[in-house]
Amino acid sequence: MINPLTHYGVPGTGRTAVLFAFLLLVAFCGHAAGVAVPTIQLNRMNTELTFTPDTPLSVTIELDAGDQEGVAADWWITAETPMGWYSYQYPDKWVFGGDDVSDPEAAYQGPLFDLTETEVLNITGLPTGSYVFYFGVDTTRNGLVNEGMSVYDSVVLNVSTEASPFAGYNLFSSLNSTTAYLMDNNGNFVHSWETGYRPGNAMYFLENGLLLHTGNVGNTTFGSGGAGGMVQTIDWDGSVTWAYEYASTTHLQHHDVEMLPNGNVLMIAWQYKSGDDAIAAGRNPSLLKDGELWPDSIIEVQPTGSDTCQIVWEWHAWDHLVQDYDATGSNYGVIADHPELIDLNYVMNSAADWNHTNSIDYNEELDQILLSVHNFSEIWVIDHSTSTAEAAGHSGGNSGKGGDLLYRWGNPQAYGAGTTSDQQLFVQHDAEWIAAGSPGEGDILIFNNGQGRPGGNYSSVVEIKPPLNSDGGYTLASGAAYGPDQPVWTYTADPPIDFYATNISGQERLPNGNTLICDGPSAHFFEVTASGETVWEYKYTGKVFRVERYAPGYSGFDGTPLNENQPVMISY
Repeated sequence: MINPLTHYGVPGTGRTAVLFAFLLLVAFCGHAAGVAVPTIQLNRMNTELTFTPDTPLSVTIELDAGDQEGVAADWWITAETPMGWYSYQYPDKWVFGGDDVSDPEAAYQGPLFDLTETEVLNITGLPTGSYVFYFGVDTTRNGLVNEGMSVYDSVVLNVSTEASPFAGYNLFSSLNSTTAYLMDNNGNFVHSWETGYRPGNAMYFLENGLLLHTGNVGNTTFGSGGAGGMVQTIDWDGSVTWAYEYASTTHLQHHDVEMLPNGNVLMIAWQYKSGDDAIAAGRNPSLLKDGELWPDSIIEVQPTGSDTCQIVWEWHAWDHLVQDYDATGSNYGVIADHPELIDLNYVMNSAADWNHTNSIDYNEELDQILLSVHNFSEIWVIDHSTSTAEAAGHSGGNSGKGGDLLYRWGNPQAYGAGTTSDQQLFVQHDAEWIAAGSPGEGDILIFNNGQGRPGGNYSSVVEIKPPLNSDGGYTLASGAAYGPDQPVWTYTADPPIDFYATNISGQERLPNGNTLICDGPSAHFFEVTASGETVWEYKYTGKVFRVERYAPGYSGFDGTPLNENQPVMISY
């Protein structure tokens, strides 16, 4: 991509009047049925953003041609910048137009068609000031902007050396509360849902406007932290639209869930194994403090009614074991020879809650699942493209490896590839791929709680770039540990011991490059820049599992008062 914004010598005079004239020319005539709908986004967001100059910017466009597919048209992509106007010309050229936009260069001339997300700019280091990016189409193909024949979309970017928080609404709940809240960045509570359950533990506001909420049903078989059992969706007005209880004496949903693009839900669940089951599989009896074991499973459920669903896919850690204790077992082997398997006798504390997986994330492009496995101080990646039968074995799926681990990182001693000096994660939480459009997209962001860290307990947030191959596999040299050797970005306090969250907690990379952090035990939310500067913070009460932020233009707010930036204030 050619750098389009390198002309810094043009004065920025008269741009307001020029912009007004341009908007008159490309007057928006409404998105009537069948009319082409252009969309332009900054870092996958169609809302006003504020960046610092060192924040990477991606500008993408999309077009729904509607009933006008095939109609000859002029396509316009322009940018009003502090240096003057620029026009984009297909396929990769930006043309400087000075202060005059009365006759912009057409990006492309040809028939209208459905255009999937296409990047037209990728740049870091923009000069400070205000930018407006436009994408429009004009159905009179003559190289001129024709009044009344054009539809356009625009989005504003402010670049400032003074860091600022990412605008939006914060979703959270105390672990002891049955109410979920949305709060703006000024600390105003703008909406709430009464759920009927204390969290168990995660919740998310979905693009369709529903709250995806987990609830603690008070199961007495599985009594560890993060216990849930209920998953429900709740509409804006508080009505439960779907509820499913996955709780019994043999299994229990816990900690986290993930809504898939097809509407199915991934859940983390404990599965009960007796002491005899564990010993028969090769568990050292001395490592059965509670006389039983709860290995983790992942289930994918498809809602089939208001309170029913069908389990359409499963993965069980129990199907992917290796052990070097019982030489008569079929899974007996050398741990270091099998990084794709899970050492049945690797333990943190010998408790029944063996893995204690506390987060789940899904990557649609890779069709892979990311897990944070607290009691191994590792993150794991597994293949979701398998059938349930393949997920129980060692072959099949896109990876060809069935349900075996594709990647793991954080504690190579868990698979015989290192010592305590090689450990980098310490009972971490909230591992997630950085979303497309946010700086670092495709990297993995992790809340590293830091309990038991050599040199003292302190927390950090780390970003790693996994050794991903073009085929979706991960590089691993024989006998070595999975890379990377070090994170590409780390946040710690100064001094580090000033920030320590013993458990729960999480983080989120925001589209402006900042990172939103939740210190769960103290219910302290704060947002930091890439350089570690705190630009926003809020202190709540009790304990909070995680906090999620949603931009004002997020589709979930469509049809609500927040869509119009007119929040209904709630007093508490």
